[in-house]
Amino acid sequence: MEWVAETGSTNADLLAAARIGAEPGKVLVADYQRSGRGRRGRTWDASPESGLLFSVLTRPRLAVESSHLATTALALAAVEACRAQAGVRPGLKWPNDLVVGDRKLAGVLAESIMAGGRLEAVVVGMGLNVRTGAAPSEAAETSVALEDVCGEVIDRRELLAEILTGFAYWMERIEVATGQAALMAAARRESATLGCRVSVELGDGTVLEGLAEDLDERGALLLEGGIRVVVGDVVRLRGQSGSL
Repeated sequence: MEWVAETGSTNADLLAAARIGAEPGKVLVADYQRSGRGRRGRTWDASPESGLLFSVLTRPRLAVESSHLATTALALAAVEACRAQAGVRPGLKWPNDLVVGDRKLAGVLAESIMAGGRLEAVVVGMGLNVRTGAAPSEAAETSVALEDVCGEVIDRRELLAEILTGFAYWMERIEVATGQAALMAAARRESATLGCRVSVELGDGTVLEGLAEDLDERGALLLEGGIRVVVGDVVRLRGQSGSL
């Protein structure tokens, strides 16, 4: 593991390393990212040393269409680590956020490298708000920090070690079908999205609304009426929910 004071993007750094043959399991952590990114290229500028910002290089034996399971694996590992280290159990907001109530605690971003139509590597990054001020000012009202929830000082290195242990556990399991099924069963249990009425914004700007009923075996969101959503941004509609 390498821990640096500052870099552009831990994901970008590990993607570059992967392309020149870096071994799986390489971890890069930064106290500050100049070019931190979220979904759809959004920027995320957290205060130095306020969050846990890291990426992991993996080379899983997965089909291309299953590569996003690495995102779920890291998210679930973080849920368990937050429970163990801080007594806080965040929920999983589909597709890649950890939330406490309606406020964002962490985000996960996975990026893949393909070679000859095969999955060559997946770099999975996370930005987890640990201390007050971890979120940019424009996101302060919609985000939350772990220490604000638990009321205690959290050791970022211990939290990271717990997350990486859980991530390694899930990554070993999801290379077989039974492990993938176990991962998705856990994701359903921890979901903050299922059972809620949601609006989903697709990449082309289309917005779908409906009851979030289930996650399928590949992690896609299933809305009422048989609608399957593979990629999109979910907004939970306040005051409306349903039961599974």
